[in-house]
Amino acid sequence: MAIGPGYRAAIDEGRSRTGMAKLGAPAAPVAPRPTDSRLGATEAPRHRDAARHDLFAVIFGLTLFLTDATALVLALFFAYQFRDMARPASGASQPAHEMSVLLIAVAATIVLGVFVMSGHYRRQRSVSRMDQAYRIVIQISLSLLLAIAITSLAVGRDFVYSRPLVVSGWVFAIVTVTAGRFIHTGIVGALRARGVASDRLLIVGVGQTGRLVLDKIRRSPQLGYQAVGFVQHDPLFGDTQPEIDGLPVLGMTDNLARIAEEQTADEIIIALAGVPHEQILEMVYAVTDLPVSVRVYPESFRLLTSDSISIGDLNGLPTVSVRRIGLRRFDRVVKRAMDIVVSVIALLLFAPVMLLIAFIIKLTSPGPVFFAQERVGQDGRAFQLLKFRSMPVDAEKNTGPVWAAADDPRPTRFGRVLRRYSVDELPQFINVLLGEMSVVGPRPERPYFVEQFSQMIPAYMARHHEKSGVTGWAQVNGLRGDTSIEERTRYDLYYVENWSILFDLKIIVKTIFHIFRSDANAY
Repeated sequence: MAIGPGYRAAIDEGRSRTGMAKLGAPAAPVAPRPTDSRLGATEAPRHRDAARHDLFAVIFGLTLFLTDATALVLALFFAYQFRDMARPASGASQPAHEMSVLLIAVAATIVLGVFVMSGHYRRQRSVSRMDQAYRIVIQISLSLLLAIAITSLAVGRDFVYSRPLVVSGWVFAIVTVTAGRFIHTGIVGALRARGVASDRLLIVGVGQTGRLVLDKIRRSPQLGYQAVGFVQHDPLFGDTQPEIDGLPVLGMTDNLARIAEEQTADEIIIALAGVPHEQILEMVYAVTDLPVSVRVYPESFRLLTSDSISIGDLNGLPTVSVRRIGLRRFDRVVKRAMDIVVSVIALLLFAPVMLLIAFIIKLTSPGPVFFAQERVGQDGRAFQLLKFRSMPVDAEKNTGPVWAAADDPRPTRFGRVLRRYSVDELPQFINVLLGEMSVVGPRPERPYFVEQFSQMIPAYMARHHEKSGVTGWAQVNGLRGDTSIEERTRYDLYYVENWSILFDLKIIVKTIFHIFRSDANAY
């Protein structure tokens, strides 16, 4: 079986370390930042960094507030103009000008107030644009209803409002506020990418999980992190190295507080797999006296997603729910109806493209147009997944099952184009229409690989409780091709436990944009 390095690393990282004693290896020397003798070892640079970050947070919140306020003024101005354009041809009277102005003022004030109370103007690292747009739609809609109710109560029976004004104001407000947010987010991301008010970050963990965090940070400069080094936890699982992926290893977790202080770290991300929770808590407690934020990347082999954890009670007895059953019967009916609608639309929309692809395949490569391959679907049942053929017939005759890699020589010239933009997957909408797959869900694997992965990754088979998908949450987050199967499983389980129609729509939209990215890992 040929499995890429991403999978081999996941196996090595996943070996349990529970109960293993840490070696008392000396910490690697750390080069302290320049200091001011009048203020102590690191007080001066940390003071300057804190002031700079506080100023950036204030500017971020203030400029975003002004952006929203400007967008609302423009939206309501457009709505007022639209009201005059929509004046009935019969010359029927419109509500008084003063009444419309009052409603507009109340609505704008409530919208901004709701945004403030919802935490929109706190400094945030990264928010999905679709999630941001969804929040804007919901909050503006509720704010407008509340504005009508408050104005009606304040004015009494004399309150008469223009329906065209309300409807057009609602539409314009959503469009202008969303556009303003996207522009503001782009500018802030560009400033962060240039190092403006960036946070100095320590990564605890030198294994695959820690490197995954570093890779995500390097590929997302708009997050505003400056990774300053790794901190190693246990030398039993790998020799101490001076640097990893170009980033220095600054020492051991025994000296985490000293390293964080000397490096004037703003944030620590603990990215360790198989480490007991008690040891992670010790690391958190070690830096409680420092002005540093701590994030814990979820343990790779616990596979508990953050949104699946909730706090409740049993008649006053506190409980923590760590797992929810996925789709209920009603959810599956709704999802199936959505699958039918989307697959029919997709097949009709892409029918000319699919005919053209079939013609080119027959013209450029001997063999059938379609390629059917056995995959494992819901509840472990096998089905024949359909794809446009992108490789010669019997491509694995001499090798057996082989995982696709970036330098895979097997695809034909036209097949590479199909795979690069994922259009070889279009026939899978037929699988969706037949009920064998869903539009969104965990990607199905071949039985040969499923057998291997189920032995390597705890809870791997849980991803088969729902139908496989043409696209999935893992795929739109870059986990395609030769990437960690353990991370892919985490995203698949997150999707299963947090399904909603809006979540499916979000993944579908992200898929459309993702296939055109240069780092889509499609090959």
